[in-house]
Amino acid sequence: MSDTNADTLQRFIFENEDVRGELVHLRASYQAALGEVEYPGIVAEQLGQVLVASVLLGATIKFEGALIIQIQSTGPITMMVAQCTDQRHIRGLAHWQGELVDGDVADMFGTGSVAITINTKNHNDRYQGVVSLEGEKLAEALENYFQQSEQLPTRLFIFANQENAVGLLLQKLPGNGEDEDLWSRVNVFAETLTAPEMLGLSNEDILHRLFHEEDIRIFDKEPVSFRCTCSRQRIEDMLVSLGHEEVQAIIVEQGLVSIDCEFCNHEYTFDNVDVEQLFSSDFKPPAPDALQ
Repeated sequence: MSDTNADTLQRFIFENEDVRGELVHLRASYQAALGEVEYPGIVAEQLGQVLVASVLLGATIKFEGALIIQIQSTGPITMMVAQCTDQRHIRGLAHWQGELVDGDVADMFGTGSVAITINTKNHNDRYQGVVSLEGEKLAEALENYFQQSEQLPTRLFIFANQENAVGLLLQKLPGNGEDEDLWSRVNVFAETLTAPEMLGLSNEDILHRLFHEEDIRIFDKEPVSFRCTCSRQRIEDMLVSLGHEEVQAIIVEQGLVSIDCEFCNHEYTFDNVDVEQLFSSDFKPPAPDALQ
């Protein structure tokens, strides 16, 4: 994969038609999201795919805040969550247990659900759609979301290995395009894509490989980066909500309070002096951040 495509989102449209598309390539942001967690390869690659999907889905709508994809399931991979903000900042994590199986969605996740949530910065608007975790691949489960919730024909092609995570989204918009067969045609072309091609080719080569006979307008690339929204202030607010007695009990037992952020592995520690200051009558926590 070309370095110029790494950690970018690029949109394209079919001129004078009602079909649009997006390409996402993640590398450094994907590795940063994995952090220091020793994810098994199967889990890391599935998390990479969900991170890509969060960028692709977030780019299809206009909002200020964060789009979150969360999977809850009964199988070896029990939980997976990925978040992408309107600024294209991503983060994610996964939980797993027992023996992992490299197979289809049912093998890796068992039965479960996919929740897609949009949280706005002002918290006045919140949208959530939930669909069953069904399909051979994660992409199919997410396509089901669009079919049931958005009622927009949408195709997702997402792949990941240990280094990179990539994805292609195609979507048919409401309207009457001039070419009635275009949507069927681009789907047939996209289905010929292989994982090595997606992971190894540049955006330009992918689009030429698939749609060189079509009239396409390609927009500038947008950067994607890893960023965690954790902060000491948020941890302080959480401790205050627990109550002085419970937090003091942790201090007595462990000597200090130590909390690690699951997303970025940053450690926050509080000794007895810090805790007493938190619960003193003079302590006034700052206003909470806009984006949770």
